[in-house]
Amino acid sequence: MPGKKAPNGLYAARKLALKRLKFRWSQREFRVRMMRIKEKYDPLEGAPMARGIVLEKVGVESRQPNSALRKCVRVQLVKNGKVVTAFVPYDGGITFIDEHDEVLIVGIGGTRGKSMGDLPGVRYKVVAVNGVALTELLKGKKQKPVR
Repeated sequence: MPGKKAPNGLYAARKLALKRLKFRWSQREFRVRMMRIKEKYDPLEGAPMARGIVLEKVGVESRQPNSALRKCVRVQLVKNGKVVTAFVPYDGGITFIDEHDEVLIVGIGGTRGKSMGDLPGVRYKVVAVNGVALTELLKGKKQKPVR
C-alpha cells in the first residue's frame, strides 16, 4: 500500500496526539500562543485594553489614495511606561481630549493585531477619556470630569 496512513488501533492514541501536535506548530496562531509572543512584544502585554496618559495630540497623514490628517494621540501606558499612538474616532472626538488626560485604549481591529485602513503604524484607538466613554461625551449624555 503506497503512502503513509495515520496509525489506528487500540494503542495508537499517543502516536496520533504527537503527530497532530507536530503539524500544529506550522499554524501561525498556535505558534504565537505557545511561544507567548504577544505577551513578550505587545505593548499591552496580551491584555485587551489598557489605561494611559495623553502626552500630545498628533495628526497622522493617511496612506494613498486617501489624503487627510487623522486625529491621534500619543499615550504613555500606566502599566509599563511604553508610548503608543492611538487613533481618536468620531467627528470632533479629539476636542474632548486634552494633554495629561487618562484614556482607555483598545486594539483598532486590523489584521493580526496590526494597523487598520489608511492609518500607518497606528494599532490602537481611544474608547474612554477620564473614565467616561467617548461616545457618551459626543452624544452629550455625560460631561467630562475634571481631574
